[in-house]
Amino acid sequence: METVSHREMRNRSGEILRRVEAGESVRVTNNGRVAALIVPPAGGVLDGMIARGEARGPIADKEALLAIDPVASPTPSDQLVDDARGRW
Repeated sequence: METVSHREMRNRSGEILRRVEAGESVRVTNNGRVAALIVPPAGGVLDGMIARGEARGPIADKEALLAIDPVASPTPSDQLVDDARGRW
């Protein structure tokens, strides 16, 4: 993923946006810090995260998830939350 400065984005916006449209992602910095991430609009937020390696795609289709029968937990949810938070 290329990183460009705010000034470069302003001066080369047409070229950069054509590359984003073609599927590339671009980081834009302002005063040396990342201020924006420009990604293609082809998919949703999750698709963009998968493309950037920030998330992974599903390992099964939606029907496999819907086929799972729900089961009531014998442990109350507030106790599960307390256990997950731990004791400090």
